[in-house]
Amino acid sequence: MQEIRWGIIGCGDVTEVKSGPAFNKVPNSKLVAVMRRDAAKAQDYAHRHHVPKWYNKAEDLVNDPEVNAIYVATPPLHHEAFAIAAMNAGKPVYIEKPMALNSEAAANIVEAAIRTGVKVCIAHYRRELPLFKKVKEIINSNILGDIRVVIMQMLQPHNAAIITQTTDNWRVDPEVSGGGLFHDLAPHQIDLMYHFFGEVKSGNGISLNQGKYYSADDLVQGFLLFENDILFNGLWCYTVPKEETKDKCEIIGSKGKISFGIFRHDTLVIESNSEKEELKFEIPVHIQQPMIKKVVEYFREEGPNPCTANEGLEVMKLMEMLTGKLSK
Repeated sequence: MQEIRWGIIGCGDVTEVKSGPAFNKVPNSKLVAVMRRDAAKAQDYAHRHHVPKWYNKAEDLVNDPEVNAIYVATPPLHHEAFAIAAMNAGKPVYIEKPMALNSEAAANIVEAAIRTGVKVCIAHYRRELPLFKKVKEIINSNILGDIRVVIMQMLQPHNAAIITQTTDNWRVDPEVSGGGLFHDLAPHQIDLMYHFFGEVKSGNGISLNQGKYYSADDLVQGFLLFENDILFNGLWCYTVPKEETKDKCEIIGSKGKISFGIFRHDTLVIESNSEKEELKFEIPVHIQQPMIKKVVEYFREEGPNPCTANEGLEVMKLMEMLTGKLSK
């Protein structure tokens, strides 16, 4: 594949700045078609972003001979069907997070990838951002000694600005999103833990709907014990007072600790040997661009898969452990 010619299924809010423009800014990559069920919105997106083609039916985009790779950016309910349709058409696919509605649907995507032999990447794009690459470097360098425990807190008020607002509010409809705001935001956090520390040997948790603002759970607390005996403890609550807002991850080792935010990821604090250092990082304008670059390189056989379908499936399973829906 000399040039990756992308088609987007689901050109909604997430594709406006975070991902869509990046497909034209990465070498050997071009966005040639977009699709949305609302034809007027699909046409408007194509016009504003200078995309040559637009569709209101996914199958028309999948079957477009000019499209040779597909980005599935719909709500999770549709990821499985559209990803498998792309693979059946022989077109590699880049799937938004969470990978699917649940681990069963994610497993079906993995099976289709094996059956068709078509390449699949999952959009756990924080792996490629500067701060998190530095975190992985620190973990591997032994600056912190042996990692003992990870403490993560994600506390947000109802209707917090960090949460993308849509008219249909599908992110808190479990039939469409797979759960609540945990399912929308936590995939980034849990994938990073999996990326940093590897396989998990046990885990469990609980999820509750305390605020009753919608049908989905708004509180999750759980733990994961990694194969290397690192213990992760996480708390997510989306109904706290504004003054209690928190996005913090602490990785504590035998020699020191580091702390950072997953969503406000411009500052990394390193504390070791009674010294404290603060590192600042620039956030890309198009936050998915570093990941999309790696995906394009993988599709062109110029590099490894930056996040495999099997890794996406494992993250789905870990999320189900933390919400108490799956034990291990």
